[in-house]
Amino acid sequence: MSEVELYLIQEGENCTIYTLQFLRDSESEFEKFVSKFIGSAEYREDYTRIAAFISRIARSGASERYFRPEGRLSDSVVALPVTISKLRLYCLRLSDKILILGNGGVKSTRTYEEDSTLKGYVMTLQNFERLLKEGLTDGSVILTETAIETDNIFEL
Repeated sequence: MSEVELYLIQEGENCTIYTLQFLRDSESEFEKFVSKFIGSAEYREDYTRIAAFISRIARSGASERYFRPEGRLSDSVVALPVTISKLRLYCLRLSDKILILGNGGVKSTRTYEEDSTLKGYVMTLQNFERLLKEGLTDGSVILTETAIETDNIFEL
């Protein structure tokens, strides 16, 4: 089990953006993604496209049209970008106004399940969403229209 907390990236009127931070790591999940691809010549165009989507989402909200459905029908896991790209950034889209950025990588298989690294990123988000729902039930997590309020450190 690993301890993880919700880390606020940007709070806004149209969208509040979070990421996950494992307490054992010096970087958040989104920072790990950025570190892997920000200087990559091979994936520059794909990375730039994802960064542009995140900027647009921060300004206008996390509308469904910006995301490609991933995960299961019963969860909120989505991926950026919705356009053709070799990169995937996995996220939890809880509403038009709340987004949790995860980690991601190069998608070289037909589905994320065929790649153990990508599958791990998706499973982390699925498990975190389950813990959020449990927190909502027991009152340790409060979900408002534009924010997630909790002091929890989650055991993932």
